[in-house]
Amino acid sequence: MAQIEKIEELLKKGVTIPNPASVEIGADVDIDRISGDGVIIHSGCRILGKKTLILKNVNLGSQGPVAIDNCQIGTGVDLKGGFFQDAIFLQNVSMGFCSHVRGGTILEEGASIAHTVGLKQTILFPFVTLGSLINFCDCFMAGGTDSKNHSEVGSSFIHFNYTPNQDKATASLIGDVPRGVMLDQKPIFLGGQGGLVGPCRLEYGTITGAGTICRKDELRQGRLIVEGGIRNINISYSPRIFTGVKRILNNNVIYIANLVALKHWYSFIRSEFISEDFPETLLAGLKEKLDMAIEERIKKLKEFICKAYDADKQNSKTMELYNALPELEKILERVCNVEDNMYLSFQDLKHVFIEKISNCIKDGGKDYIVVINGLSLEDKASGVKWLQAIVGHISLELFKIISLFGIKQARI
Repeated sequence: MAQIEKIEELLKKGVTIPNPASVEIGADVDIDRISGDGVIIHSGCRILGKKTLILKNVNLGSQGPVAIDNCQIGTGVDLKGGFFQDAIFLQNVSMGFCSHVRGGTILEEGASIAHTVGLKQTILFPFVTLGSLINFCDCFMAGGTDSKNHSEVGSSFIHFNYTPNQDKATASLIGDVPRGVMLDQKPIFLGGQGGLVGPCRLEYGTITGAGTICRKDELRQGRLIVEGGIRNINISYSPRIFTGVKRILNNNVIYIANLVALKHWYSFIRSEFISEDFPETLLAGLKEKLDMAIEERIKKLKEFICKAYDADKQNSKTMELYNALPELEKILERVCNVEDNMYLSFQDLKHVFIEKISNCIKDGGKDYIVVINGLSLEDKASGVKWLQAIVGHISLELFKIISLFGIKQARI
């Protein structure tokens, strides 16, 4: 179907396009995947990609041109301006002008982003809010309960995700998956004009003061971190020296384990909420983006191990770890399969929680946020137990390999 014909078909469906001549619809775009109900496409927008999905009441380009490439966009999403590729936006997500969003990014219900924010391999749970002028790539963030009590990142914040050794085994876990999905944890606040040096792990209830660069894990609840600038130094520096290897490996393993736990959640819990506002096509996009995120973390972990080995081939532990890569890859392949036999011992926990979710849906409908918030403390505890068991098991399996570097299983 030609460009003009696609525009005409969208107009017939009810899509509002104030200036049709300024809008580009890619040749591979399936217009059957674009709703005609309340969708507005403003001047200068480009819609590309055969996997692109746009549900009802979506507003594209209200503040500036929007370019979309293979994104899935849920009901009520408002993308005000920018570039969006291989990402997914669930119900009522809002992103400001000059956004730059790339592969493996997942924004769940009600996440809100101000102007000029860069995201890549970023996962934000419901209601998480980012201010303006932020670079927040390679992060997972959860926390909070609703639109008035949510985790937030202040303006001009940076997640430092690239090292002088040119590696990106730096993903930071801000909150966690097992408790975060229950939407009942204390919010996390990262102060403006600050930063986080990945890979870092922060507990729920953590607050970093404005201007603080956080370089260490904080696994205690309710901590305020305020740090000044480092003292002036001018010392000899040799590139390709890898420090803090144990902590880096620990945090990467735990990050991957959390993402796989989220894959279980999407496969067995989110799938219970299929509806007009959350169709199978949106669930498929959600799983695809999560798989992209998991693949990226595995890739960067393997690259880090190889670079650490290349930098110090005389280190017997580094050599053993490098030689163990084939075995590590086998385990990683298994843990990423949610149907693998290793998860059979957690089946009872899973089925108990699925039954609780199913009963809540029968009583109150398929509004995801309403159902999760309506679970009893006992029900939530059973779900957390299931997901934490998955994280713990995956971590233990991976730690068996990286223990060659003298690493003990970290606190999960």
